[in-house]
Amino acid sequence: MIATRESRLALWQAEHVQRLLQERGHAVRLLGMTTRGDQILDRSLSKVGGKGLFVKELELALEEGRADIAVHSLKDVPMELPEGFALACVLEREDPRDAFVSPAYASLDALPQGAVVGTSSLRRVVLLRALRPDLRIEPLRGNLDTRLRKLDDGQYDGIILAAAGLKRLGLESRIRTAFEPETMLPAAGQGALGIEVRADRADLIALLAPLAHREDGLATAAERAVSRAMGGSCSMPLAAHARWQADGSLRIEAAWGDVDGVGALLRVEAQSAVGDAAQAEALGDEAAARLRAAGAH
Repeated sequence: MIATRESRLALWQAEHVQRLLQERGHAVRLLGMTTRGDQILDRSLSKVGGKGLFVKELELALEEGRADIAVHSLKDVPMELPEGFALACVLEREDPRDAFVSPAYASLDALPQGAVVGTSSLRRVVLLRALRPDLRIEPLRGNLDTRLRKLDDGQYDGIILAAAGLKRLGLESRIRTAFEPETMLPAAGQGALGIEVRADRADLIALLAPLAHREDGLATAAERAVSRAMGGSCSMPLAAHARWQADGSLRIEAAWGDVDGVGALLRVEAQSAVGDAAQAEALGDEAAARLRAAGAH
């Protein structure tokens, strides 16, 4: 049994894992749930408890035995899981980039001065301010369909969404521009799916192992280590993105900005050979140390 949120994107993600397991001969059903994160739409996540609000009810279903696994967008998974839970695997990653979506403007650069852009991500806020300090950045909550509807209703001139979600739901045509990481650095784990289980379910961890993508698992482990070392949550204006290089090493970039707009956006990078999770996390810790040395807190 897979515990999942009931938004269209969350159901796509759960059904994707369901298909992968069914192809391997397993019988799988879904347990749809509404989380606190789905219910609270009038305040930013940073003010009401963070992205963990999207996973707590699913973890309760695992704890009570009503479900065996939970499928999450990895960027929504807290850096420290509660005692008794484990991240069993990270699947192959979809496009990790942020996307600019607008019915009238082809790119962020095309927006007129003072245009309204919607996002509730503090990371995106500080990155947008660095790119276009003249814009009005307004809060935007709700699932992906709700956000698109608010845009189409004229509440915003443009909005920033994860490219992965749009692509998974067949809405790639809504993307006007996908930001390269050099321009807008993604969130830790963005575009990846993670499967959570109870830590004592060694049988499930073994069963899920074939679904894991080694390279993406190591890259996202490095990214999540940056956030963990910085005390990262959705109340932290932090970005981290790792990419494999031609020589086989892993290069991670991290960025931090003051949400109050004080000081310049800080950006660092680190690179090393990575062969296991411990080395990936050490690389992330190194990037976090460089951020702190540059003045991030």
